[in-house]
Amino acid sequence: MYPKFLEVFFIATTTHEINEQIRDAQVRLISAEGEQLGIVSADEALRIATESGYDLVKIAPNSVPPVCRIMDYGKFRFEQTKKEKEAKKNQRVIEIKEIRMSPGIDTNDFNTKLKNAQKFLADGDRVKVSVRFRGREMAHTEIGADLLKDFAEKCGEIANLDKQPKLEGRNMSMFLSPKPTAPAKKPAKPKQPKQPNPSPAETPEEVIPAEAE
Repeated sequence: MYPKFLEVFFIATTTHEINEQIRDAQVRLISAEGEQLGIVSADEALRIATESGYDLVKIAPNSVPPVCRIMDYGKFRFEQTKKEKEAKKNQRVIEIKEIRMSPGIDTNDFNTKLKNAQKFLADGDRVKVSVRFRGREMAHTEIGADLLKDFAEKCGEIANLDKQPKLEGRNMSMFLSPKPTAPAKKPAKPKQPKQPNPSPAETPEEVIPAEAE
């Protein structure tokens, strides 16, 4: 009994061997409808594909023997290219925005940079926050570390701290990334109050039609 092969062999960026490029002595052949045709020579497989009006495509070169399928290769490549373009349209490139501060930054500037960072994070971008030390400020790097920790805490509701503040040369930096947004929960339907069954006293009396005289 032949092993079952998955349909998910195809990757748009893969270069396939097709038709006369296939030089293997034997291949396992699959028809255009997905039917297992057994192990045949490459020449026989190409003959069957040609008579069917399709191409012979090697889809699993590492199998023993390699697996080939009969298909319309031009149509397949067109559809894969189309899918690739659609995927790129829906793909969003995550950027890294940078916020720079000095150890002696005043409150207003700090709050302005904080709002900018929060906007970047809300848009789905990562943020690099750095403090630049100049001259004698290098003797008090703990001020920069405290500044960055305070900055991270104020972004804590919408961001995760990827890397703790780290000093490299005269710059101390950290990275913030946006927290994944949880899907909104559907509001629960209000429960309808259960109607009590009427008591026998409340049940309307059955009306018995009068007998015709």
